[in-house]
Amino acid sequence: MQCSSNMGSGKQVSVMGEDSVFELARHYRFQWEQAQQAHVLLYPEGMVKLGTSAGEILKRVDGISPVSAIVADLERAFPGADLRRDVTEFLAHARERGWIRVKPA
Repeated sequence: MQCSSNMGSGKQVSVMGEDSVFELARHYRFQWEQAQQAHVLLYPEGMVKLGTSAGEILKRVDGISPVSAIVADLERAFPGADLRRDVTEFLAHARERGWIRVKPA
């Protein structure tokens, strides 16, 4: 569920929910960079080299899968780990950095 809240600042703040769907923000491209031996986000001014976990999460940000499906897929790929908190924290970080956005309805 995605909802909005006015946190007293006059700004609308979207809250991430289990059914929120994210997509890469405009001007970003996600890919494996052989020279870096890592997944990267490319944008007109440069590149962000991603850690292994960040790459695994962003690999699943496809504009279709909700947060709950991303978490479930990662927990299947890495059994025995409760990844919900790590995934939601990374998605919040990526959103704050402008790398991803909530897909418009």
